[in-house]
Amino acid sequence: MQLCRFFTVIVIILLTIFKCESKKRYVVGLLIHDDSHDTEMAFDAALSRFNSFNIHIEFESTKRVVSKDDVYSVYNEACDLISSTENLVGIFGPTSPAVAPIVTSICNNLEIPNVQIHWSSSQPQETTSINVHPDAKLFSIGLATVVKNLNWNSFAILFQDYESLIRLQYVMALQKDLKERILIRQIELNADNRALIKDLKNRGYVHFIIDCDLEHVIPLLKDVKEVEMLDYFHSYFITSLDAHTIDYTKIDSNSNITTVRLFDPEDEPVQNTIRDWEVSEMYHNRKLAFGPHEIKIEPALMHDAVNFFVERFYQLYLTQRPVMQSMSCKNMIKWDAGYRVASYLKITSMENGVTGKIMFKNNTRSTLYLQVVEIIHGNTKPVAEWSSFDVDELNLLRSESDMHQQMSTFLQNTTFIVSSRIGRPYLMYREPQYPGEVLEGNSKFEGFSLDIIDEIAKKMNISYKFVLAADKLYGNYNPVTKSWNGLIKDLLDRRAHLAICDLTITHQRRSAVDFSLPFMTLGVSILYSKSKPTDRDIFAFMNPFDSIVWMYIVTAYISFTLILYFIARMAPGDWENPNPNDLNPEELENIWDLKNCFWFSLGSTMSQGCDLLPKGISSRMASSMWWFFILIISSSYTANLAAFLTMVQMGPSIDNAEALSKQTKIKYGTVEGGATQAFFRESNFSTYQRMWMQMFQAKPSVFEKSNDDGVKRVKTTKNGLYAFLMESSSIEYVVERDCELKQVGGRLDSKGYGIAMPMNSPYRHDINTAVLKLQEEGVLSRLKTKWWKEMHGGGACDDVDSGASSSNELGLANTGGVFLVLGIGVAIAFLISLMEFFWNIRTTALEEHKGLGEVFLVELRFAVSFWIVKKRVNVFSSKTSTLNISSNENGNNENGNSEDTLADVSGIVKVD
Repeated sequence: MQLCRFFTVIVIILLTIFKCESKKRYVVGLLIHDDSHDTEMAFDAALSRFNSFNIHIEFESTKRVVSKDDVYSVYNEACDLISSTENLVGIFGPTSPAVAPIVTSICNNLEIPNVQIHWSSSQPQETTSINVHPDAKLFSIGLATVVKNLNWNSFAILFQDYESLIRLQYVMALQKDLKERILIRQIELNADNRALIKDLKNRGYVHFIIDCDLEHVIPLLKDVKEVEMLDYFHSYFITSLDAHTIDYTKIDSNSNITTVRLFDPEDEPVQNTIRDWEVSEMYHNRKLAFGPHEIKIEPALMHDAVNFFVERFYQLYLTQRPVMQSMSCKNMIKWDAGYRVASYLKITSMENGVTGKIMFKNNTRSTLYLQVVEIIHGNTKPVAEWSSFDVDELNLLRSESDMHQQMSTFLQNTTFIVSSRIGRPYLMYREPQYPGEVLEGNSKFEGFSLDIIDEIAKKMNISYKFVLAADKLYGNYNPVTKSWNGLIKDLLDRRAHLAICDLTITHQRRSAVDFSLPFMTLGVSILYSKSKPTDRDIFAFMNPFDSIVWMYIVTAYISFTLILYFIARMAPGDWENPNPNDLNPEELENIWDLKNCFWFSLGSTMSQGCDLLPKGISSRMASSMWWFFILIISSSYTANLAAFLTMVQMGPSIDNAEALSKQTKIKYGTVEGGATQAFFRESNFSTYQRMWMQMFQAKPSVFEKSNDDGVKRVKTTKNGLYAFLMESSSIEYVVERDCELKQVGGRLDSKGYGIAMPMNSPYRHDINTAVLKLQEEGVLSRLKTKWWKEMHGGGACDDVDSGASSSNELGLANTGGVFLVLGIGVAIAFLISLMEFFWNIRTTALEEHKGLGEVFLVELRFAVSFWIVKKRVNVFSSKTSTLNISSNENGNNENGNSEDTLADVSGIVKVD
């Protein structure tokens, strides 16, 4: 190879030394910047190659190093080059967009062909200038086609300046086809953009388009890495045509970075160009500093521009030689043949350039070839290609085996992120096993889902990490916003590799993500409350009457007593002779004081009678009405009490979905936005359609946010007027622990829970194989038994039904209130007796002029002498008369013949 290059250099040198004197010499000018060595090298190499193999004409170059932003100095340099150069046929450059327009203007005025290679957003007029750089509009269309085929549901654009937005105009036009809005943010050059990137991360964006100059790409990606967004879940599309030349090993990225370039480094034109450049550099005792994969767009375009110009000029020279003349900016002396040369350039084309075919239409380049490459661990790999000949198609270059190999490498170096949600028994927070235990990572969780992933990870020899979905939802599609939520969104946004919980495999979800084989088969069933016994109320004896009725009864009792008191005082028949032996008494007495009236009313109310009876006509009439009232009230109370204490609650009941759909008293619902709701909404079966309409039209809503909320509603709704439709597996878990609930009927359908993953995931086959093995080995059955019947209170209701009593006898829980009333009443009576006891002690002490302590001891001694049944009226008097003491004929009392039997007995009875 080195020998071949050596002979090539010798041939070029010999041809240069012995070239024919008859060659016509033409000059092309180059306005170059001081940092454009590669572009200048490409310019010189192209001219040298043409001169080496052409025997009729040769081109010489004249160069000026110009500023990138000083328009006045560039104007002077360009005019000096024009006026001082003979046989000038064209000017190349400059490449800076800031000063290129002034050179274009000069060349247009003097009708000198001007070849540009810089990106321009403006549409050129009919001038003598041509731009070999791809057209801005065509380039924007190509970028939009690439972005469209990336299948991003949403993305954010990080742009540098106004020209960036022009390049991305067709990309932004994709907004109408996207499910979410495109977010556009301008980056700060040579500044810290981490705050901006962190804001995008918080907004949930995982796909980004970066449009900025090449020197700003790596600093921006370093800021991205600081925010921890250079991982597998984030994708970046860099629009710079030189982005493939960056050394991405500096940032150690695991992200999917995509970019585009104008050529394939492996194509023959590129390889030939590299050899020409190597020879040119060897001629100047230099070594080419880059290879075909590091070619930047500027030297590549300069190479194609020079070759295109000299070859087209040579073709024109062979037909009609242009007449040369001197030109001047000062005197505005034009080149008469310049316009014809420029026009000929625009109507011709060149095949097999480094940047592809060169053609012009409406003064702009009408051909463009883009190769899409991915940056994988610092290496570029072509994956697709696009050309202006078919702007709507993107041809894929990557084979299926390449994709599997790439993913295999990825799996060996990646921890699987598993998205899930909290829900018993699939995933729960684990309680610390000892004080001070710190739970981190996967150790924070426990449950059926975690155990399944752990078993799969062992079989696949992978690591994993559980994370929770931000919105705590399963994953449903919103047709209004055209977006997914929950676990499905995490997969679509590449925030997780897998998603597992009680996630039902549905057709709609299957259209967005892939699912593994079902790890559990189930169906929709009905959760309902068991028939409840009569409410346990110790004051059940109060139930026969409403509280208002009880209040009226008490009011009637008090009112009647007061009325009876006044009637008895006014009725003559109730005033009696206090001494029956006195036939002409001077005074009459009335026994119907308030105390006796209240006692009479109470005795009548309790159906116990009273030793006091009214004698007056009016008082007897009032008493009769009260007895009639109490007769009705007492009879009604007795009848209702028997009914209330023995009644068995006969609430509404259901036994299947058909019965549930045919009634309207019991409401029923599902989880809002869940698969069960979708089952009824989309079902064509008449029963389920009827059930869906009843649920949909119910007010208030019968839908709940979660299964736990549905279970709670079933338990708290009075009289069993709510049923909840949910997966049979969840019902099995609930009824194993809550003995008040039961499953009604069988399964309404058959479906399965599966492990979700991004569409076309290459590890889907491995996941399916692992699930199948777990099923065959009985691991899935063992795990279900563990979490359904053993852990966290499982099996609590196994013996409840068999031990339940079928009788309706009354227990203490129903009649305890009666005992409570008895106890409270007796306690109050005892307290009153104590008050009477102490009040009598005080009264006796005052009357007998004795000390309270002395009287208290005498009375207490008598009170505790339970064998004594007779008591003196006053033990402190000399009299020995007693109350209610029967004596025999001999003067002895019934207990003995002692005259002083009661002499030492303490106790005082005050006689009115």
